[in-house]
Amino acid sequence: MDYGTYGSRAVELAIDLANAELDPPDGVREFLHAHDEWLSPGTSLELSERDAAALGRTSRLIRAVALAESQDDVLRGLNELLGLARPRPYATDHDGELHLHYARADASLLEQVTTTVAMGLSQVVVQHGWQRLGVCSAEGCDDVYVDTSRNASRRYCSNTCASRSTVAAYRARQKA
Repeated sequence: MDYGTYGSRAVELAIDLANAELDPPDGVREFLHAHDEWLSPGTSLELSERDAAALGRTSRLIRAVALAESQDDVLRGLNELLGLARPRPYATDHDGELHLHYARADASLLEQVTTTVAMGLSQVVVQHGWQRLGVCSAEGCDDVYVDTSRNASRRYCSNTCASRSTVAAYRARQKA
């Protein structure tokens, strides 16, 4: 799977949003400051309470798509997410490489984030299959991930969770 382009990397923003602690007042602000490279220059990083709540809804929709157990459920959630997006793509070379952005440069902060994550997530689902989205199998972790492995065998959100689960299983076997 090619995750080197703007379009395929946009799903990483979606995953980060689904896993973010957006609790007010600092959660949304911290998320936006950590991901400001996705925003047009000059975009204010302040959201109204209403827009912050809308961002939380977007986060929950992404999580619902990852948790879905059937293609119909994925499509339902994905289409709801896409309904929130306002794509107005444009070509740019601001970083030295020609690529598309999904939301217009003068769009609001909420519109830029929502449109980018909706388009990135939908591209992965349509091009690589809905089964590429998942939730970590490690005990105590419920982070969403996108499976970039060749054989679609990923079960954990990170190497840390995979290692912790492997060690726990080994210790359980040794005890028995």
